[in-house]
Amino acid sequence: MIQRGWVSSRLPRSGCDPVSTQTPRSRLHAAGQSGLGVRGWVSVSEQPEPDSSPLVAAACRRPVRHTPVWFMRQAGRSLPEYRAVRAGVPMLEACFRPDLVTEITLQPVRRHGVDGAIFFSDIVVPLRAVGVDVDIVAGVGPVITDPVRTWADLDRIPELTPEHVPTIIEAVRLLVAELGGTPLIGFAGAPFTLASYLVEGGPSRNHVHTKTLMHGDPGLWNALCQRLAQISGAFLRVQVQAGARLVQLFDSWVGALSRVDYERHVLPHSAAALAAVADLGVPRIHFGVGTGELLASMAGAGCEVVGVDYRVSLTDAVARIGPGYAVQGNLDPALLFAPWPVLRERVLGIVAEGRQAPGHIVNLGHGVLPETDPDVLTRVVELIHEQ
Repeated sequence: MIQRGWVSSRLPRSGCDPVSTQTPRSRLHAAGQSGLGVRGWVSVSEQPEPDSSPLVAAACRRPVRHTPVWFMRQAGRSLPEYRAVRAGVPMLEACFRPDLVTEITLQPVRRHGVDGAIFFSDIVVPLRAVGVDVDIVAGVGPVITDPVRTWADLDRIPELTPEHVPTIIEAVRLLVAELGGTPLIGFAGAPFTLASYLVEGGPSRNHVHTKTLMHGDPGLWNALCQRLAQISGAFLRVQVQAGARLVQLFDSWVGALSRVDYERHVLPHSAAALAAVADLGVPRIHFGVGTGELLASMAGAGCEVVGVDYRVSLTDAVARIGPGYAVQGNLDPALLFAPWPVLRERVLGIVAEGRQAPGHIVNLGHGVLPETDPDVLTRVVELIHEQ
């Protein structure tokens, strides 16, 4: 089994270490400058202090003035304003339009007062950017026209460069200009989850084709995951260089694996994706669904924050990963439909459990469900901020 030191030897810098290079200005338009390489760049001394945002402070295990909270899929179908602006616009088209990305990302910040803005995108956006024929089908999810199962299939997928994602970079810069002190969270899909979509051709319950490739042709599997680690890592990196102050690596399907298979076939590639931003001084959140047995290994991939889904208590999660990490989570999204006294008790319980970790970011254990009442989310944020 891969030990935590295997990763740390390759990740010498913490995402909470100060960075001596220049970083993006938080008010780009106010600077009145333009150009991919120069717009809004100022010295670190002009930036907010590292702990000025409760979200960044908690991620870096520093004292906070209140427990920070944001929600996965907070920018989405639960908001009527989201449904209005998305009307008639396909999902992937919206993800490549800076005006829509900016508006949609800002909506939950305005409405709920959350402590972070998650960049509105989809995990398959970088795949589309490098030329993969992928679409998001309503009621299904990402669908790949030509699944990747041979070396020739892999050869069709190039590495990602900033030139592939100019509209993503522009959207991040527009957002940072609007957000001010509220941190923008960049994100990308993890190599295993992207590989599963590519190999299966879409969502899968059992990941048979994926596991067959992993075990039957480990050379091709590793080459595919190396390519995807580069794509995910580069996608995270351009977001940070444009102004994102944290990143999250999502591994939606990795809970389908045993710990042995995860450490042997997946962990090195997730570590490579996270390492792509290790020198940029931003906290890294590593989250997967159904990963209770993988939490310690996922922590060892190189992150400051371990995301915990709702199937594992934060008490158990802290015991499994140890004291060196902040945690994020982990309210069951379905509890947002419960009577307020029930929901309130559970939220307060999660806040109390989170105090066992050196840093805690309240979140759901998965994404906001489309039918969720947005007023309930606002009330949850207010409750957490009162503690």
